[in-house]
Amino acid sequence: MNKIKSGDQVIVTTGKNKGVVAKVLRVLGKRIVVEGVSLVKKHVRPNPQKGIEGGIVTREAPIDASNVAIYNAATKKADRVGFKVESDGTKTRVFKSSGEAIK
Repeated sequence: MNKIKSGDQVIVTTGKNKGVVAKVLRVLGKRIVVEGVSLVKKHVRPNPQKGIEGGIVTREAPIDASNVAIYNAATKKADRVGFKVESDGTKTRVFKSSGEAIK
């Protein structure tokens, strides 16, 4: 079970976007794509069959998962992720500081 999943609120801890709180769009192994973070310009060739126009497109590049931390809205700070095994055998992610389940 991964500590960071798609749709989580994270805070960027290092780099030029340090301090930005945003949503995770995709998880690509040890790298993640975060909404509005690490924007790059990509030159795109037109493809009329797929309906793609050519030009310069701005999009998010993946960043390393170690450069972000899960955001705890209750404390308004970065937090670590732990796991708790329930009595029925299911695993849930919890904040290390408070023990609350991550939604």
